[in-house]
Amino acid sequence: MIKISSSERILLLSDVARFGTMTLAAEALGYSVSAISQQVRKLEAEAGQPLLQRHSRGIFLTDAGKSVVEHAEQIRGRLKSLQYSLDDIAGLRAGTLAMGTFPTAGASLVPLAINRFRREHPGVDLTVRSVRIDALLKMLTTREISLSLLWDYHWSRLDTPELELIHLLDDPTDLVVAPSHPLASRESVYMSELLDELWVVRAGQHPMIEVLVRAGNHVGFQPNIAYEANDYQEAQAIVAVGMGVALVPRLALTVLRDDVRVIPLAGEAPQRRILLARMADTPPTAAEASMTAMLKEASRRLVAQRVSQTPEAG
Repeated sequence: MIKISSSERILLLSDVARFGTMTLAAEALGYSVSAISQQVRKLEAEAGQPLLQRHSRGIFLTDAGKSVVEHAEQIRGRLKSLQYSLDDIAGLRAGTLAMGTFPTAGASLVPLAINRFRREHPGVDLTVRSVRIDALLKMLTTREISLSLLWDYHWSRLDTPELELIHLLDDPTDLVVAPSHPLASRESVYMSELLDELWVVRAGQHPMIEVLVRAGNHVGFQPNIAYEANDYQEAQAIVAVGMGVALVPRLALTVLRDDVRVIPLAGEAPQRRILLARMADTPPTAAEASMTAMLKEASRRLVAQRVSQTPEAG
């Protein structure tokens, strides 16, 4: 039986048949005649029958040899097709990229990179999953996605050796109030000034509750929660009618209602790191490298906007 390891010898037999003699094949391929002859004999031993008939005028293929060469040409064609496919993937003319994000990054940072990626690499099949951070970490580990936006705070750093983490930007936490709130005209506010406030928070033990509790602990109070919202747009709506105030990551304020006011926190205000993660045990693909560069650029643009334009203070 011809073994898979004999694929190079199969292709070599095809070359010998194409050139007509072992001497011409040896000259063209850079082998010695004896080396080619030895490889053909090994292939014949594996096939269990002669593949060539040697005559003074050259070589002739047996029926078995013709069958081997026919398959060799099919193999050669498939290898060329494979190379074209690999070249397309390396050149970002084809391939896939599956990535993950969390909702606030998916509503602000990620669309900037997606828009550019789809414009520059229309042949790459891009898919994005937007879920909570625990699910993102699991999908990275199972290779369901190869890139993901993540976040952490200084009290709960992502310290996973299996992950390669790139710090994209810092995301400050802002206070959102109704226009009628006594603090609405302020340019900044300290957490110590918010002792008696009612709070609008995210439901379902959302991480922002811990941010609020930790920020409150620094000045010695526990928040009085008046409303639990399912998303930040709902939180803005409830703040707008004066039911409470809310702490919101700045990335979540990309779509801002005109009936709320945003006030930056002064002092030691909590802020999270926005990270890009991938498994560290494999080199990045061309698609991953391109998306990484685009997310870095999008992050720089967001930071530059923050420098030139502060949140509305009323």
